[in-house]
Parts: sequence; C-alpha cells; structure tokens
Amino acid sequence: MNVAFAIASVVLKELCRRKDFYVLFVLTALITVLLGSVSFFDDRSVARYLKEICLLLIWISSIVIGIMSAARQIPTERENRTIFPLLAKPVTRGQLILGKFLGCWVAAGLALLVFYGFFAIIAETREQEWPWLTFLQAAGLHWIFLAVTIGLALFGSIIFAAPSSNATICFVVVGTILILGRHLNTVALQQSEPLSTLLYIVYYLIPHLEFFDLRELVVHNAAPRPWWCKNARAACRWSCSVRVPALHRQGSGGSDSGGRRRSRSRCG
Repeated sequence: MNVAFAIASVVLKELCRRKDFYVLFVLTALITVLLGSVSFFDDRSVARYLKEICLLLIWISSIVIGIMSAARQIPTERENRTIFPLLAKPVTRGQLILGKFLGCWVAAGLALLVFYGFFAIIAETREQEWPWLTFLQAAGLHWIFLAVTIGLALFGSIIFAAPSSNATICFVVVGTILILGRHLNTVALQQSEPLSTLLYIVYYLIPHLEFFDLRELVVHNAAPRPWWCKNARAACRWSCSVRVPALHRQGSGGSDSGGRRRSRSRCG
C-alpha cells in the first residue's frame, strides 16, 4: 500500500499543477455570483434557483475534472515511456492502477471540498435555515459517485489509446446514465418482446449513478435520505468492477511488452 500511496501522491501533485480545476472553479464562481447579484422583486424563492444552478455547475465541473484527470494517466505514461521502467521496478500492476485511482479520486475530493465550501457560503448568505446533514450526505455521495466515473475512465484508458476518445465516450456514458438511466424500466414496460427484456437487462446491469444525485434535497432543504450507505456500497462495487478488468488488461499489455523487450535482448 505504501507504493500505491506514493504513486497517488505523485498523481495528486501533478493534477494540482494543472489549470483544469482553477478554470472551472473561477467560471462556476463568476456565473453564480453574477446570478446571485440579480434581484427579482425581492422574491425569496429565487435562492432555490440559484442553488440549483450552482449545484449543476459543480456536478458538471467535477465530472470534467474526474474523467479528464483519469483518462490522461495511462496514455501519458505510455507516450513518455515511463510506464515500462516503472513496472520493471518492484511495483505491481495492481499497485500502479490503485495509485492512479487514489490520486485522481483524492484530487477530485479536494476539488469538491472547495466547490461545496463556496456553495455553502452562497447558500448561507441567501437563506436562514441550512440542512447540514443533507448537505454533508450530498457531498459524500457525490465524492463516491466520482469513484465510479474515475474507475470507468481508467478502464477506458487501457482500451482506447487517445485520451480524447476515451473522455468523449465516458462523458456520453455518464451523461446518458444520469439522464436516462432512471427511466429505462418505465420505457421497458411500454415495449414489446424481446426489446422489453433487453431494456430490463440493461436497466439492472448499468450503474445507476442517479442514485447519488441528491441535489433536489439540498435545493429544497429536505431531510437526508436513510439509504445512503446502500448507495455507497453500490458505488464501491461498481468502481471495483471497472478497475479489475483494467488490471487484467494492463497486465496482459505489460507482459506482451516485457516479452518483446526480452526477445529484442536475445536477438541482440
């Protein structure tokens, strides 16, 4: 685990030097402050629309940060030729993938901490009551949601050579699940066989990322959900399920490259 933590610290330092988070945070803050400075007939319900827009920007920014940071990890190591000497050292492929995942996940968590801190300040200035338990639950589930997206992007970086294609596919998959995933069972009821069964199979196989979206509870100052632990276990299960194939794929690729290097040395 010390090796994985060391790799994660390197990934975290590298991501802190990039400008993705800073640009997205400045854009989110500017849009939220500009919208908050507008007053519509002194209507107190406008604060809920402001909170909804701010949370939407936070979710979009966090998805961009999580997917883009994870999609660049393995292809960058391949392009710089640093993955082969790294695996030649006493570093297993599992420790490499785990370190990359932890580094991206911790970096996304730190970004969420700043985003939600800014959101809490904006909400406190607009409303008198503030559901702290719901707020903490929403932030925690949001961070666990990012574990699934980062694991998906890491798995895609093993399959797709270009980070741009991997990131595009991950954005489409995550966005489709968030928007349409909750409606697949309703659509399946209205279809004929075998399409209905196929939609039900897809509905029960995909990770339902919308379960971790508690923005409506935060916007309307509702009580926290009692089943957040179940969602946390589901997120951990799905993040592991997309990391294990990545380990297997990376392992086969690493063994092939090692075999090619040994064959070259024999020929030499």
